[in-house]
Order: sequence, then structure tokens, then C-alpha cells
Amino acid sequence: MSLLNFIQWDDLQQFEAMPQPVVARIEKVNSSHELPLHTHSKGQLILALHGHVTCEVQGKMWMVPTQSAIWIPPHIIHSNRASDHAELCHVFIQPGELRMPDQTCTFALSILGKELICHFAKQDQHYPHFSPTNRLAQVLIDVVSESPQQTMDLPLPSHPTVAKLAQLLLSCPDDRKTLPQWASYFATTPRTLARLIKRETGMTFGHWRAQLHVIIAVQKLMTNMPVQRVSEYLGYSSVSAFITMFKNVLGESPKRYMKQRVE
Repeated sequence: MSLLNFIQWDDLQQFEAMPQPVVARIEKVNSSHELPLHTHSKGQLILALHGHVTCEVQGKMWMVPTQSAIWIPPHIIHSNRASDHAELCHVFIQPGELRMPDQTCTFALSILGKELICHFAKQDQHYPHFSPTNRLAQVLIDVVSESPQQTMDLPLPSHPTVAKLAQLLLSCPDDRKTLPQWASYFATTPRTLARLIKRETGMTFGHWRAQLHVIIAVQKLMTNMPVQRVSEYLGYSSVSAFITMFKNVLGESPKRYMKQRVE
């Protein structure tokens, strides 16, 4: 089942090629599936109405939780993977209409922003230039572009050692080895490994792992996994330690974060 349910790639290209400044479509995903590396001539906004979508863009993994959206500028190569039973809204914006960031980012949309996008997606997308729908498209761009941005990206390293470490942490996120222990595992020194991680990701080992844990935590929380179980899944010794880490990265507790994003 394609990420864009029942839509072939040629159909998507035709949809994207429409001359309107903004076009949008809501899609339901029955089962998790990846849309491989591709690009668009227009900017693309993907809003997760239910479930989540994970994108790989320019050497980073981006996670888009419910009520949030990822912005991918025109001509940026990316891949998408939606969770089971996700509901997504795909919005394409003409380059000439862009008042959006020139870099990939995620937006924490307000209820107004989400409802506006959904309302727009239900309109006839073959609208004329001088029409209420066209004016609505301009308001949509203004509302989204002014929404607060989130830190939901994880740098993906290319160096073999750090890439292997990332793979191990992704497959076993509860692995609590320290940096010296990982250095011993890879037969190198802690200083060398720390320098490699910093060079490859722009982060310290602790910051990088915390970012990974937050992305995984949000995915699990969106499936209604209790905070206690998420903490255990990520290998934290106590729930309070997990909550502290979560607040340090996202600025609010898991409970508050979810309350603002679950209908």
C-alpha cells in the first residue's frame, strides 16, 4: 500500500503540477509503507492528522507527530514513511508563493492552522485565481509560516563508525552504554569517538542520544503507550529522569506535550 493511498506516482505528479498557488489532499494510510527518495518542483508540507510520518531529508531523520507538519522546500530529495493507519494532509505550494523557510523544518500547528489546512483540502482544488479559495490559500501560507518551529530532527552520520552506532541505538534504544563503553566497543578512544560524533552530527553524544530518544518517545506516546512504559522502553532508570530529558529537549513534559496535540 502506497504512502499516498490508492494514488500512483504519475497521479501525484499531475496533482503537484496543477497551476494553483496551493493544492492539498488528505490521504489515509492502511499500513506502514515508505515512499522512496523523490523530489518535487513545489514546496511540500506534510501534516500528520493521525499517527506520524518519518522523513529522511538531507542526511537527517525528521519525525512529524500528530498535529505537527514538516516543510520540505522545492527540489529537496526526501523519503517518507507513515505509521500504520495514519491520516496525512499533503500540501504543495508554488515556489513563487513561498513565504516559507528555505530549509526543512517542522511546525507545531495551532488548532486554527490544522483546521484551516483541512478545510482548504476539502475545497475544489481547480479554483480560479480570483476566488475565495485562492484567498484562503494565501491565508493558509501566512498561518503556517508564522507557526512556531519544533526540534524534531536527528542528524544521520555518514562515517562508518558513527553510522553503525546510530543503527545500534535505533534498533536498541534502551542501550545505556556510556561514551567510554561505546568507544571500547568500537576499539577506539572516548576522545576520538566524541570528536567523530560532534563532527558528524554537530552534537555531543549525550545531546544526540537524547534527541533520538525524544523522537522515539513521541512516536510511542502517539500510540497511547503510557509514559512509564516509554521510559522503560528507552532504558531510563526512573520516570522522572525520562521526563527531565524530554523537557530539556522539547521544553515541556510528555503529558503536557501530548495534551496539546491529541484531540
